Amino acid sequence: MYLTPQHILLAGASGLTGEHLLDRLLNEPTVTRVLAPSRKPLAEHPHLENPVGDPAVFLPQLSGRVDIAFCCLGTTIKQAGSEAAFRAVDLDMVVAFAKRAREMGARHLIVISAIGADPKSSIFYNRVKGEMEQALKAQDWPQLTIVRPSLLLGERLEPRLAEQLAGPLSKLIPGKYRGIEVCELARAMWRLALEEQDGVRVVESDELRKLGK
Repeated sequence: MYLTPQHILLAGASGLTGEHLLDRLLNEPTVTRVLAPSRKPLAEHPHLENPVGDPAVFLPQLSGRVDIAFCCLGTTIKQAGSEAAFRAVDLDMVVAFAKRAREMGARHLIVISAIGADPKSSIFYNRVKGEMEQALKAQDWPQLTIVRPSLLLGERLEPRLAEQLAGPLSKLIPGKYRGIEVCELARAMWRLALEEQDGVRVVESDELRKLGK
C-alpha cells in the first residue's frame, strides 16, 4: 500500500531548486520530518533536521527511517574548479547520497539530472549526468524518478552569467528545451513524489512544466 511521504531526505537544500523544494516540503501538512544535510546552516523549522558539515563525514552518520529521497545536488565546472571536482559532486556525491538513502529505507528516489544526459555524449557535462543516471539505475531502486529540466530560471545568490544571458531567450523556445522556473520544478517534483509507479521513470522538461503549473 502506498502512503504519502512523511519522512523525507533531501540533498542540495541550499541550492536554487533545493531551496524551493525545501520550502514546499516544510509547508506540506503530511510531512513530519525533513532531514536536509548541508554545508551551511539552513533556517530553522520545527520539522527540519539540518546536519551541517562535510558530506563525507555526516553522510554515513545520517540516521532514522525515510520514505523518500530527493537529490538536488549539482554544480558547474566553473564553480567546482575542475572537471574532476565537478564529477566528484555531480556523480560521486549523488551516488553516495542515493546509496545512503536506500540504506535508510527510502523506496523512491527523485533526482535532478539534465536535458541531454547521455553516458556516451561527447559533451563532458552531459556525459557525467548520463553516468550518474546509469549508476543510480544500477542501485536497483523500487522507484527511481529522473527529472531532466532544461535551463533553470530563478534568482540565484551567485548569478551565473550564461543563465542570465540565455534565460530570456529560453522562454521563447518550444518543447522540452524551453526554460523552466524553479518553483515549477519544485512543484513537479513533489507531485511526482505522490505518484506510485515502480521502476525507472525519466521526466523531460516539457512534462515537468505541465506538472508544475
